[in-house]
Amino acid sequence: MPRFDLIAFDADDTLWHNERLYIAARDKLAALLSRYGVDVPIGDRLYRTESRNIDLFGYGIKSYILSMIETAVELTGGHLSDEDVLAIIGLGREMLDARVDLLDHAAETVARLASTHRLMIITKGDLRDQEMKVARSGLQDYFQHIEIVSEKDRRNYAALLAAQSLDPACFLMVGNSLRSDILPVIEMGGWAAYVPYATTWQHEAAELPGPDQARFYQIEHLGLLPALLARLETEEADSRP
Repeated sequence: MPRFDLIAFDADDTLWHNERLYIAARDKLAALLSRYGVDVPIGDRLYRTESRNIDLFGYGIKSYILSMIETAVELTGGHLSDEDVLAIIGLGREMLDARVDLLDHAAETVARLASTHRLMIITKGDLRDQEMKVARSGLQDYFQHIEIVSEKDRRNYAALLAAQSLDPACFLMVGNSLRSDILPVIEMGGWAAYVPYATTWQHEAAELPGPDQARFYQIEHLGLLPALLARLETEEADSRP
């Protein structure tokens, strides 16, 4: 009998590459603004704009482009040309149209676990963009549930599990963000497998759980997840009277 009644996966930078699209767009913005004599660190200024806009705009590419335009207007003293506003919007179109590139081991791991476990995607961001990425990923049919939320916090996780009549102790979340995928799940009594990505947005950074946290595991890549599950399920079976 499986140790977990439900295994949920984050999407962006857990199942497919995402952050690198944002980094590429930021670098193109920096090149555009250099023509105006702007030589400040664009990343720091853009992140400050994003942070103050999250409560209004939420997450995702569309909110990112709005923050890019706002940052560009500020850094150019209001002299950003109409053509360059359109150029920044064009960066957003490129991001939205970008191919969904799965991470190594994502396809085979999800397919393998779908034969033994009930699977869910829990992701946050713009509804339409996330829906399109899930559809283009080729993984959609492996998941019984796909949830796109405005924020991944303890309250929303609790609501999702309550809707499934699921005990957090029987739930495993897999993701690359300590802030969104790992810590809220552990705090509510669930289990979490942390799979670090090469680059992490500042907003998602957090401290690792302490070494005494028994429901937290870190693995190098998704290909190691089946072995971790097998070990946990063996330990569960051995602990039964």
